[in-house]
Amino acid sequence: MLKLIKLEWKKNRLGKKIRIAAITSAVLLIFIMAMTGELNAGETIELYGKSMLNTAVELFTHMTYIIFTGVMLASCVVNSYENKTIHLMFSYPIDRRKILLSKFLVVWIFNFTAIVLTKVLIYAVLLLTSSYTHISTASIQIGNPLFWLNIMLSSAAMVSVSYISLLVGMKMRSSRAVIVTAVIVAALTQGNIGDFTLSNSVPFYIILLVLAVVSVYLSIYNVETKDA
Repeated sequence: MLKLIKLEWKKNRLGKKIRIAAITSAVLLIFIMAMTGELNAGETIELYGKSMLNTAVELFTHMTYIIFTGVMLASCVVNSYENKTIHLMFSYPIDRRKILLSKFLVVWIFNFTAIVLTKVLIYAVLLLTSSYTHISTASIQIGNPLFWLNIMLSSAAMVSVSYISLLVGMKMRSSRAVIVTAVIVAALTQGNIGDFTLSNSVPFYIILLVLAVVSVYLSIYNVETKDA
């Protein structure tokens, strides 16, 4: 499996996607710093039970990487069905399910790492510049293990729920369908209507994670007998 993952990494030229992710992270950092700069000096504002600072970081990084994961699933997985290159891979004496799982894992590992590093970068810069911006960074508790646990778990959950879009794309054989579904998932999980939002609803995310697991399972369960 590890060899397949390395092969997928090289084949999909993920080095280019690393540069795109780096640029995306820089843009998010500038945007969030500009937005938090509108807060009054030293003021801590809460939104949906969290500080405005943490909410802003999570909201924009989560939305970005749910969609980014969908885009990568479209280009790395569904696109191979569209352009028929999957036939060549399925001709190898390798379990087809392992081939697809290696693709899924490459996308998951890449985006999980990217979203975690993006959050760490943003929080680090906000802390380092707090003496100049005078924005309250009390909610950035780098010495609290729960702070880091929240970063890891929320990042893993956001990348995982994006896999709901995978089944739609696989059934329709459409990269566009994957991306559109990912945008819808991002809107549902991070959007709000007035004061109502599902972004902090644990049962809602449990349902979405179950759907994501089902989506991955249905995408591979009969791949050995079904024509590509």
